[in-house]
Amino acid sequence: MTAQRRRAARILLLDGLDRILLFLGTDPAVPGETWWFTPGGGLEAGEDVREAAERELAEETGLRGVDLGPLVAYGTVSFSFRGQRYEQEQWFHLARTTETDPALDHSDTGADEHAQLLAARWWTVEELRGTGETVYPAGLADFLERLLVEGPPVDPVRL
Repeated sequence: MTAQRRRAARILLLDGLDRILLFLGTDPAVPGETWWFTPGGGLEAGEDVREAAERELAEETGLRGVDLGPLVAYGTVSFSFRGQRYEQEQWFHLARTTETDPALDHSDTGADEHAQLLAARWWTVEELRGTGETVYPAGLADFLERLLVEGPPVDPVRL
């Protein structure tokens, strides 16, 4: 099966307590398997990474008071969803919000795109380190701790 190539914007959204927002996801084609992941999604025609990050964050969380910061990381990931293979180039923005109650009602957005969202949760670095659950991107706890201690890197780092 040929992988579909796509570009995506992802957001490392932090609240006032330095917790990161992650969504619990599942693939309807693989019942019972779940994982936690950052908000974000594919770029639409004509969008740059920042525009896609802003749109995706509004669509997926409903949060409006978000300060979208710099690009801090990038990487490529391979995955399968609904039986389709994907090769995804993804870029991560750091962002901050004072709102901590994301809305997961996606009745006004593409239901298929958001069918995998089961829950949202704010995580501390310690909670990420201690969980036995799958979290993407790999190494998120260490990277998040580095961001909190050192601040954003001058150039985005590869995850």
